[in-house]
Amino acid sequence: MLIKAGFDIVMSSFAPTPLIALLSVHPSRNRDLRTPHHITIEAEGASPRTLPAYNYIDSFGNVATRVTMPAGRTRLRNSFVISDSGLPDRRAPDMPVMPVNALPEAVLPFLLASRYCETERLMQFAWAQFGSILSARGRVEAIVDWVHHHIQFGYQFARKDRTAWEGYQERVGVCRDFAHLAVTLCRCVNIPARYCTGYLGDIGVPLVDAPMDFSAWFEAFVDGEWYTYDARHNTPRIGRIVMARGRDATDVAITTAFGGTNLERFDIVTDEISQSQAQPGLLRAA
Repeated sequence: MLIKAGFDIVMSSFAPTPLIALLSVHPSRNRDLRTPHHITIEAEGASPRTLPAYNYIDSFGNVATRVTMPAGRTRLRNSFVISDSGLPDRRAPDMPVMPVNALPEAVLPFLLASRYCETERLMQFAWAQFGSILSARGRVEAIVDWVHHHIQFGYQFARKDRTAWEGYQERVGVCRDFAHLAVTLCRCVNIPARYCTGYLGDIGVPLVDAPMDFSAWFEAFVDGEWYTYDARHNTPRIGRIVMARGRDATDVAITTAFGGTNLERFDIVTDEISQSQAQPGLLRAA
């Protein structure tokens, strides 16, 4: 299947402001791109101009973009076509939880507390609720199911500084809150978990009457591999396009501005398209 995705974001600032953006498709999906993937960053106003920017790979393997926004309005946009298998998220295998001393060193940071994932506050609850489940898949899926039913979803509940512990107490939130709480509970019971952000359109499911947004989910490390889980939706989905992975939302923030900014436009597109709807002259061979 083919998916057309992209964004059109406008931010304003009163003075030159450095910005880091994690808006590129994750390198692991580069081979699936069927059209060029290029972020255009322009200063708007009487004399529009393209701003100098450059990409680098951060410590988690994500593509980050650095730019300095001038005073005024800055527009970031991208549109691309990507191929997807159309298969739902894979379930982890039904295997015993891997002992911590057998885990690879590379995944150990994803067992630790982080800015939004306070494992020390939820440790006792997690072991009492899920510790008796010996299957890694069973343990992860029990956590996902519990979080799904514990938190009430609503855009009106969005708060950028809500932690997993606060989500646990307040029982409301958006997709990032579901992911943070599930990640924290997995880490508490010795299952490495990392936070993910990216595109997830209403593909293969009924359309939602709400503006499209980026989405958050998580990956659990089971039997030597990472598996995708989504506590908000609590069901395998198709057409998921990962942009960035990290310990929590701090590591994968869509934009981080080092100064005062205002968000003036935020349009996200994630739609399945047919071969005939794609631009034939730009499509790359699979």
